[in-house]
Amino acid sequence: MYIPSGSELLNPVTILTEAGVREGMHVADLGCGATGHIVFPASHMVGKNGIVYGVDILKSALSGVESRAKLEGVANVQTVWSDIEVYGATKVPEASLDLATLVNNRPSPAMMRETVRLIKPGGTLVVVDWVVTATPFGPASKERIDTETVKRMAADLRLTLTKEFQAGQYHYGVIFKK
Repeated sequence: MYIPSGSELLNPVTILTEAGVREGMHVADLGCGATGHIVFPASHMVGKNGIVYGVDILKSALSGVESRAKLEGVANVQTVWSDIEVYGATKVPEASLDLATLVNNRPSPAMMRETVRLIKPGGTLVVVDWVVTATPFGPASKERIDTETVKRMAADLRLTLTKEFQAGQYHYGVIFKK
């Protein structure tokens, strides 16, 4: 069986375009992983006047992002070591982000709360995760979080749902405004 990966599985440009990323924005990918799958497309979209924070709890993941940024000469990416489930732990200025992404993180209320703290009023939160139905690969269905749960957590944080979209064959996307 063929198993898609990378941008074929989850296209970061599609996600960022759905979210309205544009020149000059301040963006964070929380739980960015070692490849910067969202980070680097975002860095191109926000341009030299924008900034993209790659945030992860694993220093090895951040090292991968830093190495790629250096190799590709990308100057508008900053890495931040943090546990995004601890309120106030993420060393990104509070209420400074135009947009934050939580991609394949199985967001918890604590993670959502910390993320919302970083987003400015009128800013955007994008959550992309695995659909709950069985798929040929990915986490077990019982380990996944459904869109209704994500929407309830967002509503509890006074976020407004603005869009739902299919982020990939096996992923959903939801976009909220603060």
